[in-house]
Amino acid sequence: MKIGILSDSHHKSDYTKEVIELLKDKGSEYLIHAGDLCIEKNLKLLEESGLIYVSVFGNNDMSLISVSNKYNIKQEPYAFKIKDTTFKLMHLPYYMTGDCDVVIFGHTHIFESEYNNGTLFLNPGEVCAREKPKIECVLLEIKENEYIINYYSRNINEKEFLKEEIKYERK
Repeated sequence: MKIGILSDSHHKSDYTKEVIELLKDKGSEYLIHAGDLCIEKNLKLLEESGLIYVSVFGNNDMSLISVSNKYNIKQEPYAFKIKDTTFKLMHLPYYMTGDCDVVIFGHTHIFESEYNNGTLFLNPGEVCAREKPKIECVLLEIKENEYIINYYSRNINEKEFLKEEIKYERK
């Protein structure tokens, strides 16, 4: 199972579209957005992807409350399950307990990947290239006994995404 993960799009719908297309090209079956979509256009891009998606409100998403009934955007922390894997999705890293298989968060704009006591903690970094001149996202592949994290980043002045692969034995 392959899951595209992104966060902190802010007002950069062009970068959001590019990241969604990259994740789809890499075989993503689902999309998860960890908040700070900021504009309805970014929610539309998730919906128009044709993939099953879920997102949470970030601290900059108050303007999206009025359109939330049209999209799959939830309050944090949001717990859900895909196949046999349990997830907890949030924007702010306030609920960082290992009470599920995968914890996904955003807000810090920094890519993080850690496997601790049977829980994968994952922040895909930022789509918006606000804190650094990089567009970032993650493709998480979940296998029976392994998590494979493909971290993609592209300098805004470059054309190609670079890939870094991290693997954890799933216990």
